[in-house]
Amino acid sequence: MQRIVASVLLLAVSHPLFALDVTRENVQLFIEEMVDEHEFDRDELTSVLAEAELKQSIIDAISSPAEKKLTWAEYRDIFLTEERIAAGAEFWKEHSEMLARIADETGVPETILVGIIGVETYYGRITGSFRVLDALATLAFHYPPRSGFFRKELGEFLLLSREEGMHATEATGSYAGAMGRPQFMPSSFRAYAVDSTGDGKRDIWEDWADVAGSIANYFNEHGWRSGEETVARATLGSAWSGPAPEPANTLKPEATVSSLSDQGVIFATDQDGGDAAELLALDGEDGREFWVAFHNFFVITRYNRSVMYALAVHQLGEAVARETERNAG
Repeated sequence: MQRIVASVLLLAVSHPLFALDVTRENVQLFIEEMVDEHEFDRDELTSVLAEAELKQSIIDAISSPAEKKLTWAEYRDIFLTEERIAAGAEFWKEHSEMLARIADETGVPETILVGIIGVETYYGRITGSFRVLDALATLAFHYPPRSGFFRKELGEFLLLSREEGMHATEATGSYAGAMGRPQFMPSSFRAYAVDSTGDGKRDIWEDWADVAGSIANYFNEHGWRSGEETVARATLGSAWSGPAPEPANTLKPEATVSSLSDQGVIFATDQDGGDAAELLALDGEDGREFWVAFHNFFVITRYNRSVMYALAVHQLGEAVARETERNAG
């Protein structure tokens, strides 16, 4: 089975991709499902899908994400730059009242909101230039390893376009179809985007209040616990036995604060001993780094399934907070 999938993928990657062939069997089955389950007009839907342009660059990008080929030191250097931190401080200053309001209403702190926005879009500077329709169609019909996921997201996007009254060719985003300043996939937009300004629209492209409110809502819906810690730097004490952990990190805490302490992991926290925790190991600029991640850290990984991503969000938010305080002082 693996050999067959690899061969199909090689064919898909090497074959030049242009306009979506709406007569293909898998496209026709998709159209049939959307007509039967969601009452789309067959001719109109076929016409929309025929406008999709399949791009090799999309398959190239998703085949080698940064999280899978970079060390933590290399990944961190992308986001924890002086320029991005300064941009974050300027963003916080400009939108301080809005950020404080959203944080107060939702319990998700400004540092997390600012960290997410900074990592995802460099405070609105990088939101993706691919048409969402092109990205999702390419991956739904020409990327076998994850075609099921992206086929579902393509359906969600078409439903979203109908609900929000926008043409499917208008929305732009990342190579994976993530949209707007929060970089929401279509299913996340439909489920978690909110109108934080009361104007009747969920505008995640231009309205920063809707962006921040939607991010906070996403975190709350995935179990964010207000007032709890996210992650703590750690070392291995004399009680630790065996080799040091390798950077093979899980996305689910399997230990507790007390059990890690009992094993010889040294870290400072106000979390209760029975609270979920996990020891993380990453290759940093000065060698192996150890961190203890708590519940809220793994909520961040629900936004992007990567330990390095979650740590970058945390560190960028904290760095921007320090820069904001320094500028105010």
